[in-house]
Amino acid sequence: MPKITRREIRDSAMKLLFETTLRDDPIETLYEIAEEIDEIIVNDDVRALVDGTLAHQSEIDEKIQQLSPKRAVSRIAKLPLAILRLAMYEILYDDLTPVNAAISEAILLAENYTSNIEDVRFINGLLGAYARANPQPETDGTAS
Repeated sequence: MPKITRREIRDSAMKLLFETTLRDDPIETLYEIAEEIDEIIVNDDVRALVDGTLAHQSEIDEKIQQLSPKRAVSRIAKLPLAILRLAMYEILYDDLTPVNAAISEAILLAENYTSNIEDVRFINGLLGAYARANPQPETDGTAS
């Protein structure tokens, strides 16, 4: 089996997080369904991103709300919200992912999965505002 890239892990995590916004099933059920249909990678890395994002969802949503005072989290479309939650989880809780990498990957996910350029701009603007307000020390750029 070829090595799974961090981008593929993020992609699968985002899809599972998006599913949680559409269904009331427990995440373990969604993992099982994903494994059955074999279109979404479910491994320890994907689970770590998804479980971490879900465990910190209320804090992440509070941060998103602070960054977007004119648009309530409940009014953000589900797909951009899943992308934002994943990116904010990586920015806030994943020490191996540089902020700029999390932002770039979130924008890529948005460009690949949303049909609305305004969603891409919204994600870019919100995450960019966070980065400007919270400058990070330089890293060696080994994680992405």
